[in-house]
Amino acid sequence: MSKKITFHNISPAAFRCMKKKLQDMSIHVPPGNKGELSGQGVAADFKWDGESELTITITKKPFIVSYETVAFKIKDFVKECHGSLGKGPG
Repeated sequence: MSKKITFHNISPAAFRCMKKKLQDMSIHVPPGNKGELSGQGVAADFKWDGESELTITITKKPFIVSYETVAFKIKDFVKECHGSLGKGPG
């Protein structure tokens, strides 16, 4: 099972911010606009179109953690980066 999440209005600065925050949490993030994030028992494929759309597909998670919990945490990174950039709601 996997869970796909698509985000819109992700600027280049927001994308860089999210990658840095994930790396700061010991999540391996490869260079470039697509690849596999991995760390802390979670794995996800990501693809950013280079302009505004980011798709993340959670492919692995710890047994005791729901996909919704992992998705919520990823959404937090998006919100934090948008907030620090003054773009998007909230």
